[in-house]
Parts: sequence; structure tokens; C-alpha cells
Amino acid sequence: MELHDILYSQGFGNRRVCLGLVQLGHVTVQGQPVTDPYAEFEPEGLEFTVDGQDWAFHAKAYLVLHKPAGTECSQKPSAWPSIYTLLPAPLRQRPHKSIQPGVQAIGRLDQDTTGMLLLSDDGAFIHRMASPKHHVPKVYEVTTADPVDDTQVRRLLEGVVLDDDPRPVRAAACTATGEHSLQLTLTEGKYHQVKRMLAAVGNRVEGLHRSRIGSLPLPPELQPGQWRWLTPEELAAVAKR
Repeated sequence: MELHDILYSQGFGNRRVCLGLVQLGHVTVQGQPVTDPYAEFEPEGLEFTVDGQDWAFHAKAYLVLHKPAGTECSQKPSAWPSIYTLLPAPLRQRPHKSIQPGVQAIGRLDQDTTGMLLLSDDGAFIHRMASPKHHVPKVYEVTTADPVDDTQVRRLLEGVVLDDDPRPVRAAACTATGEHSLQLTLTEGKYHQVKRMLAAVGNRVEGLHRSRIGSLPLPPELQPGQWRWLTPEELAAVAKR
């Protein structure tokens, strides 16, 4: 694969910009300067540097982000900073044939909700992870305004009716973890679902954190606002029921 095409595929600009980056000496490959944009390299596993920024080739992007409070999962936020500002420019500019450029958040977390968020530019993966038909479990740590009791836990497991759907919505799992806290597992993602489910049983969410998707927990080393690439093993785990 020609070097300028590699840069383009990774989101370093349009084709003309990528040609110029190489020709003007802004690119090194495995530590060696390269000024021929048509030089060919095996992309898989290739490591290179653009203007001092280290990068490794990924044919598709699969990321995990620790979403901080006070951010929106939107490209065009209305009141709070976008989560996409936490990512380097190449990840926001990766070309894609069927969706808008860059990686996309898989599902959304409210601005005051923290925790695990996946992003990708793989349309099939995004659909599979977001579709309620695939029942990918998502685990939430909930802090409540009022004490949690056994009746509330039972009702959440049996199902509650929300105002936009006559069919009961059930938690896949629900455990009280403290007087004012519980762990809730959902396999679908309705709008404000956790908050509305707690309201339906007579309580209110004071704090909400997503701690797990599939069988993969939020990596403990990721601080709020930090991201990293998923490993192949982690990628398999997030889709595991």
C-alpha cells in the first residue's frame, strides 16, 4: 500500500494533504524519514510518525473511552463539550464510504453519565453492538436519591412500563450494592432508560456510571477523558453475551 494512501486511510487529511505531508518530510516510518509518497509498505502492523505524532495502522478503528461527566456524545453538541474533542484529529477524520467521517460513538450516554463508551468506524460492528436484537449486556452502577429496597429491585427485574412503550422493560440483572446504590444490567438502550426505570419504581438517579459492555469491564487504567484502542481479545469480549 502506498504511503500516502496509508496516511489517508488513517485520517491524516485528504489525498493532497497526505501527499504533501510525505513530500515535505513530515513522515517517518519505523524511525526512518520517508519523502516518497508512493513508497509501498505492508500496512498491517506498520508504525509511523506524522509531525511527531506516533501512530500504528489500523484497518478499522475500535476504541474504548472513559466518558467524563459534562460531555455530550454528539458531533454537534448543544450545551456541553463533545466527547469527540477528547480524540486526536485523525480519529475524527478517518474516511468512510457509508457513514460520516471519523469514528462514531456506539450508543449515547447523557452528559452527566460517566463510564465506558465504545467508538468505531466499522458500520457492521456499530449496528451489531447497538441493535437491541443482539442483546449485548451493558452494566450500570447507579446511585439513587432514596434508599433501594427489595420491592424496587423485584419490580426492575419483573419489568416496568415506560411512557413511550406499553411493553414492560426488564433489567437483565439487578442487585442492590448499598443503601443508595444498585448495579443494573440492560440489554437494550432506550432514551434515558435507567433514569426512567428508576423513576417508574419510585426512586431517582443521582449518579450513573457504565462499568461494563458484554463481558469486558471499563479498563481500570483509563481515567475520565482517556481512550485507547481495543485489543483483539477485548473486541471479542465486548460482543460476548
